[in-house]
Amino acid sequence: MRHFLSSCILILLVWSCKNEPEKQMLNIKEKGFIAHKAMVVSAREEASKIGSDIMQQGGNAFDAMMATEMALAVAYPYAGNLGGGGFLVYRLADGTKGALDYREKAPLASEKNMYLDENGDIIQNKSTVGGMAVGVPGTIAGIFEAQKRFGKLDVATILAPVIELAKNGYIITKNQEKRIAGYDSMFKAVNLKEIPYNNKLKAGDRMINNPLAATLQRIANHGRDEFYNGETAKKLVEFLQANGSIITLEDLAKYEAKWRDPIVFEYDDLTITSMSPPSSGGICLNQIMIMAQPFDLKDYGHNSLKYIQVLVEAEKRAYADRSYYLGDPDFVDIPVKTLTSEAYLNNRMEDFSFSEPTSVDSLSHGNIIGYESNETTHYSIVDQFGNAIAVTTTLNGGYGSKLYANELGFFLNNEMDDFSSKPGEPNYYGLIGAEANSIEPEKRMLSSMTPTIVEKDGEFYMSVGTPGGSTIITSVLQTILNVHEFEMNMQEAVNAPRFHNQWLPDEIRMEPNAFDKKLIQQLQNLGYNINETRSPIIGIVDGILQLEDGTYEGGADKRGDDTAVGF
Repeated sequence: MRHFLSSCILILLVWSCKNEPEKQMLNIKEKGFIAHKAMVVSAREEASKIGSDIMQQGGNAFDAMMATEMALAVAYPYAGNLGGGGFLVYRLADGTKGALDYREKAPLASEKNMYLDENGDIIQNKSTVGGMAVGVPGTIAGIFEAQKRFGKLDVATILAPVIELAKNGYIITKNQEKRIAGYDSMFKAVNLKEIPYNNKLKAGDRMINNPLAATLQRIANHGRDEFYNGETAKKLVEFLQANGSIITLEDLAKYEAKWRDPIVFEYDDLTITSMSPPSSGGICLNQIMIMAQPFDLKDYGHNSLKYIQVLVEAEKRAYADRSYYLGDPDFVDIPVKTLTSEAYLNNRMEDFSFSEPTSVDSLSHGNIIGYESNETTHYSIVDQFGNAIAVTTTLNGGYGSKLYANELGFFLNNEMDDFSSKPGEPNYYGLIGAEANSIEPEKRMLSSMTPTIVEKDGEFYMSVGTPGGSTIITSVLQTILNVHEFEMNMQEAVNAPRFHNQWLPDEIRMEPNAFDKKLIQQLQNLGYNINETRSPIIGIVDGILQLEDGTYEGGADKRGDDTAVGF
């Protein structure tokens, strides 16, 4: 009997091993979380659940936006925030589309050369850490503006579970433990003391934030103006100025979120709606997809040599244009119609060849915009009423300026570094700035954030977006193409290996150990520079796809702690 059992086990093991390649050949699909009515996909399960619960209470996507964004401020302080800003793209149930800009602004006392020394050289760290790096926050204005126009519930109801989350705490993940430990010395250097986020925090610990709970309670009681004119505003400005900031109460009082016309374009049978300037996301996505549209991407194959060549060469041209033309549309005239016209874009690809890369020196306009950090966060929401939103929000760098307002319980952004500190010259990060993105009082800094809604044959199809700095645009691009061209489901599309090109530096960034070595060698033989170390993670995409039966599939990127929750 014993011999018989041993033989059976051996046969099963051999069968399993023999059939492993077969399983890979069959390409068994990994599906994401399925919901029938409504869903939130975000960087933290706590935030997704609170947003979903708000919709179950009768709220809609815009109520869930407020709840999710504030829950991310509690449980994901790396990028979730009260002290930052962001962009919203929406599609209502009746097909109406729009966008909201709640990007941070330069303070009134800002000057074009405020980060330069007497010799005209960039002062290292001045625009990246501490009080002088902070732009006027827009997040609270943004979530209140969206909820006021479209929401259904009262603010106190929406914020109640978020306040409870701050009071009761959330569990630190392994990813968070690593991040906090990595920034610990910088937190101490900037704040001149230990803050609650320090290297003593370990995975599994519960993080309680009573000061943030009190701040959120005041906002729940008194509304938007609490942050911009009330007790919170006074405490914030006092703290900022004590730490070298030039932000005043007047700066906060003057801040307004702004409704914008989104970028809308067609690709095959898709209608794509994405963010307009001061985000470069929509225009660049539009340019890349239209430049790539004449090529048979599906026939080339997913992440094949020709597929990568087409996208890389289109990306080069879009990022070259981005560097020169784009900025805050309230300050800069942007030739949007020309930049996104088929005639212009077809002309841009005329010199493309599969036999060799296009030299970066041969592409017109050579001033790439300044450093932009990777540490944003994105969430996608669909509700039971047929509304869909895509929201990307950020502090810019991980934990922003590293400046932590202890009494208020949150970090402040370092968005001032998204301006060009010295147009035409390399900044601290070795990148060159453009005049269109130079610093001016009340100007909004350029961004790559690309919250995007996709329709198919006039119906909602997907909501998608990601963090990732300059790689945001290309990550959103590849996710859409993965679904549309290669018939992946949303989880597969989100999980698939990604690559990126941004014109300068002259390289293709590829996620390490994700692409075939022969393919990399082929690209190198053609003359492309490959970098597998610069961006070990390219994007952390969160998306929602409407399936043929009307249900929703959430794609929560496994590169982070992201989670889909719905009902």
